[in-house]
Amino acid sequence: MNVTRGFTGRPRVHHPGLPPGQYDAGDDWPVLSAEVTPDLAAADWSFRIDGLVAEPRTWSWDAAHALAPSAYEGDIHCVTSWSKFGVRFGGVSLDAFLGLVRPDATATHAVAYSHTGYTTNLPLTDLTGGRAWIAWEYDGRPLPAEHGGPARLLVPHLYFWKSAKWIAGLRILDHDEPGFWEQNGYHARGNPWEEQRYSGD
Repeated sequence: MNVTRGFTGRPRVHHPGLPPGQYDAGDDWPVLSAEVTPDLAAADWSFRIDGLVAEPRTWSWDAAHALAPSAYEGDIHCVTSWSKFGVRFGGVSLDAFLGLVRPDATATHAVAYSHTGYTTNLPLTDLTGGRAWIAWEYDGRPLPAEHGGPARLLVPHLYFWKSAKWIAGLRILDHDEPGFWEQNGYHARGNPWEEQRYSGD
C-alpha cells in the first residue's frame, strides 16, 4: 500500500463523528493491504495468544466460535483518510480470549500478527475493556477475504492499520515493539482524533 503525506481524495464533508482530515466513504469500503490477500479457509484458521501470559493458548475456528459472541456497531477510520459510519461487525470480544490466558501483571503491550506475516503493535489498554474484537462477520455476513476474512482483529477507535487482517495471534510483551507500518514511519498508536498518522505527529 502506497500512502503519502499528501493525501488526496474526496472533498471533506462535515460530520459530527468525523475525525480531522477524514472524509465519509459512504457505502464504499476501500480495499487496502500491505500484502496479497491469502487463500485462507476458515477450517485452516487459528488464533494464538502467547508471551507474558499464564497459559498460552491456541483456538481453532470452532473453539473461537464456542466463546460468547460479541458485536461492534459504530465507526471505523483509515489512515488514508476515509471513514465509515454505522458499521456492524460480529465476533468475540478480545477480553474473552485474554481472560483465558491471563496476561502477566508486567504486560503492557502486544504485537498482533497475521497469517501473512504482517505485524502491528498496540498497548494492552487499547485491546481490553471492550475496545477490541476478533471479528468474522460484517453486516451479518462472513467477513470477505479482502477485508481480512475469515477473521481479523478489530480495534475501531484507532486507525484501521491497527486492526490486523487475517489475524493469527498476539504476543504479549512488557515493552513496545513496532510492527510493519510503525517501522516504516507510521505512528506507534494511531489515534484518529489526534491525527496520529506518522511518527512525530
